[in-house]
Amino acid sequence: QDYFTDENRVLKKDPQQDYHLEYAMENSTHTVLAFSRELHTCDTNDKSITESTVRVIWAYHHKDMGEAGQNYHGSNRGTKSLRLLNPEKEEVLSASLPYFDLTNKDVPVPDKDTTYWCQMFKIPVQHEKHHVTKVEPLIQKGHENLVHHILLYQCSSNLNDSVLDYGHECYHPNMPDSFLTCETVIFAWAIGGEGFTYPPHVGLSIGTAADPQFVLMEVHYDNPSYTEGLIDNSGLRLIYTPVLRKYDAGVIEAGLWVSLFHNIPPGMPEFVSEGHCTLECLEEALGAERPAGIHVFAVLLHAHLAGRAIRMRHFHNGEEQKLLAYDDEFDFNFQEFQYLKEERTILPGDNLITECHYSTVDRVRMTWGGLSTRNEMCLSYLLYYPRINLTRCASIPDIMEQLQFIGVKEIYRPVRQTWPFIIKSPKQYKNLSFMDAMNKFKWSRSEGVSYNELVLKLPVNVRCSKTDNAEWSIQGMTALPPEIERPYKTEPVICSSSSCLRCSLFLTLLFVIHVTASTIGNTGPFV
Repeated sequence: QDYFTDENRVLKKDPQQDYHLEYAMENSTHTVLAFSRELHTCDTNDKSITESTVRVIWAYHHKDMGEAGQNYHGSNRGTKSLRLLNPEKEEVLSASLPYFDLTNKDVPVPDKDTTYWCQMFKIPVQHEKHHVTKVEPLIQKGHENLVHHILLYQCSSNLNDSVLDYGHECYHPNMPDSFLTCETVIFAWAIGGEGFTYPPHVGLSIGTAADPQFVLMEVHYDNPSYTEGLIDNSGLRLIYTPVLRKYDAGVIEAGLWVSLFHNIPPGMPEFVSEGHCTLECLEEALGAERPAGIHVFAVLLHAHLAGRAIRMRHFHNGEEQKLLAYDDEFDFNFQEFQYLKEERTILPGDNLITECHYSTVDRVRMTWGGLSTRNEMCLSYLLYYPRINLTRCASIPDIMEQLQFIGVKEIYRPVRQTWPFIIKSPKQYKNLSFMDAMNKFKWSRSEGVSYNELVLKLPVNVRCSKTDNAEWSIQGMTALPPEIERPYKTEPVICSSSSCLRCSLFLTLLFVIHVTASTIGNTGPFV
């Protein structure tokens, strides 16, 4: 039956019954219930089911409900974030397909909240071209909450095997120089995600001169409790085949360049940041390499703890298209590639905007763009084909008007995109860094709203990168953000109820309870 709960957690029978039992089965170990429901029911007691993340809450008791009502479930409960309308594309892969593992070897995880650990690997030598068809995470048992994300970068082909000797903390002053040659993301996995299977006509190429020979695996460890003595051996498994697909896959990182130029005031129930993959960058890169356009087939949307919603907006010749990808119920602990229902073509003359919504109501200091999970990011990783020489299409907002907003009049020159630089006047900020001044400013909610309106209109510095640290000529240029409609207007929901006779949009769910024989005892039937 269709029930809902109130703020006191009391279950109430819904007068509009929108859940329909399709079949049920029970034996000595399992209870199975398969049921269906319209995606949009017009019922205020139901949540609409969209392509966003859905928090599924489950609970059960060993005994059926009695006349007195439901029995308290006790510890038989849990929750899981799922994308109900984005099931993994299962492809039948031969069990005999070769694979190789890229795993850390006994990495000592420091007792601090955030660690980025980098390890260089050499792709096993292939004497001819192969295609990787699937990538699976190999997370050490018990470390599911420790390993937050894994990125795989392509490195310079001019390295030698001496770089393979040891791993090192990423972004560290003593990090090996060879790590700096690794800028092209070729795969991304984040906590809660499953393995990724490439479409039947696309694969990640290995074995040719243009393909990765050395790769850097960056593992982000999240250890907020500062646990000591952790040793990790997590990584990735890459399954490959000599039977080539039609196209080579590529990855573009789009959004906001990770830096302190991206910042969010405290105490804000909503703050919007935008990262621009500009018309100028796409015009140059696609015009030179693929005038007929590239085809995006999956997107990973990425933010940190303050993230609440992310949208990937797509414009063609200034006209907005349907959203490329979105998650209006973003869960930091559940980030994976969304397969697009239909591949999307990106053409010269297009531009993309990664729009991130944040909440900082529980914070009293500024939130800064940065690597820690307590910092923020606003990124989209686009998986596409055919591969071109474009690895990053991002932007940085102009800093000077951000300074002027809080009343800064003069700074010690020069301003470089390195930190910190020091403020000269007015007196209340004298000799403070930009970060200290922004934290000293008395942020009210109205000031935060005004600041948000300002930063969305600021000129942006274009980031437009190739492989091997090369740049398209547009990199470093200043561009104005396009005139767009804000906020984004969501498509109207067409809802239907159980009385609808011609409804076709519905979801069938399978709910399975598994109880071991030792648990069953003489408790009677289950619900």
